[in-house]
Amino acid sequence: MKKIVSISLVASLLIGVLSLGACQATKNLFVALETPESLPQPRDKSKAKEPPEEKISITHHSIKINGMTLNYKAFAGYLPMKDEAGKLRATIFFTSYIKDEEEDKSQRPITFAFNGGPGAASVFLHLGALGPKRMLLKEEKEALPPPYRLIENAYTWLDITDLVFIDPVGTGYSRAASGEDPKKFWGVKEDIQSVGAFIRLYLTKYNRWLSPKFIAGESYGTTRAAGLSSYLQNKLAINLNGLILISEALNFQTIVFTAGNDLPYILFLPTYATTAWYHHKLSPEFQSNFQKTMDEAEEFALNEYLVALAKGDLLSEPERNRVVEKLTRYTGLSETSIQKSKLRISRGDFTKELLRQEDLRIGVLDSRITGKYTPQDFIEDPSVFLVTGLLMATWNDYVRKELKYETDLPYEILSMKVNESWNWSSDTGGLGYVNVVDTLHQAMSENKYLKVLIASGYYDLDTPFFASKYAANHLGLDAKLRKNLTLTFYEAGHQMYTHLPALKKLKTDVANFFREAIPKIKD
Repeated sequence: MKKIVSISLVASLLIGVLSLGACQATKNLFVALETPESLPQPRDKSKAKEPPEEKISITHHSIKINGMTLNYKAFAGYLPMKDEAGKLRATIFFTSYIKDEEEDKSQRPITFAFNGGPGAASVFLHLGALGPKRMLLKEEKEALPPPYRLIENAYTWLDITDLVFIDPVGTGYSRAASGEDPKKFWGVKEDIQSVGAFIRLYLTKYNRWLSPKFIAGESYGTTRAAGLSSYLQNKLAINLNGLILISEALNFQTIVFTAGNDLPYILFLPTYATTAWYHHKLSPEFQSNFQKTMDEAEEFALNEYLVALAKGDLLSEPERNRVVEKLTRYTGLSETSIQKSKLRISRGDFTKELLRQEDLRIGVLDSRITGKYTPQDFIEDPSVFLVTGLLMATWNDYVRKELKYETDLPYEILSMKVNESWNWSSDTGGLGYVNVVDTLHQAMSENKYLKVLIASGYYDLDTPFFASKYAANHLGLDAKLRKNLTLTFYEAGHQMYTHLPALKKLKTDVANFFREAIPKIKD
């Protein structure tokens, strides 16, 4: 496995942000989700002129993929979200790419894509992995200097599926209507309702009801996607063919370090091991074999380590010493620091301690990346480079020059206002953690054709790969439905597509997934 350093984009799921109230939500979030009274209705053109917010820019483009020219249309603009009385509630901005010369749209898949946050616009997946253009990055520790530019994305998904990038209310150019409280859209359930309403309206307006339908989400976007899978089919009668969950966050108990919650310590351990391996902090026995090291770390985490943490003060001295020795073996940390942590190595402690002697700190979004040691957590994280300028510059140039859409509104790439106002509460009084595993189980059990792909990075200390395995193993699916679930892994971090080999592998894995997810029906 070649040692590589890559640039990671600013998190689509904010690291410190993920913990803000995340453990206030319910175990069964969507049992009481009701269809909102104000679902947007198809517009009656005979009664009113098209309002300015419905203006859509349509442009024509082409791209070469595997030596073949693909012609496509790009749509950029708003869908107005109205209540039944026709009152505007919000305008949701989207960008879509539709393949030309496709006469039968019922045979052409369509994928709705978004990022997470909460409060992140879709530009990360849009210009990082899925769209026909992507940001030019370099495989070094520092960001590219301006002027920035986009390049053709040879690994776009457009040859497989039409693409619709959604910016939820408060992100990108999407806004609540004048007089509407934006907080009505900022919450776990509220967000699913509004994005679900957008998908229904888009399918209606653009006549895509018969197309195979997919959703791709990243980080908190996977929480939204899993919630939508059940909400769409049970409340709006929209059945999906597949979900692509990139750096999944389905059960927040697995990723949020809080007092009394031992699960993250267990599930982050294998990523500590892969990270220590990458930085050459393990013994020669483990340093020589990545797969062996990872497998042993997983086995230890789910057995001896889990039992040790569960025993608490009942753990004997010999047992404690044995666990400390193994934790040192798999993490590269000193026995002293592990004893001090009472066997519970937090993410923050690990990122600070592994390379402390070199006066360096490792990144959370991508643990291969290092930076000058600092006691801060998110803002100064070495894997969170200042590339918002790169995104802002390339998007604002691209949307005007190529997509021909102009607005004076600022494009909200990462909205802390949205994040800090997020409603994590539930019908159980705000107890427990956000957990959509049961929601996804329900959707997959009801719709036996629903396929799910979970993509995880080995060097992701935000949503670790072992937590993905844990969530997958707790879906409780019938044996016959297990074949509908695919897990893929990448030698990269949280946003694996910023590393070129991982971007290539992701495209291959997604192409295979689509082939499996669209049933072959004979007349």
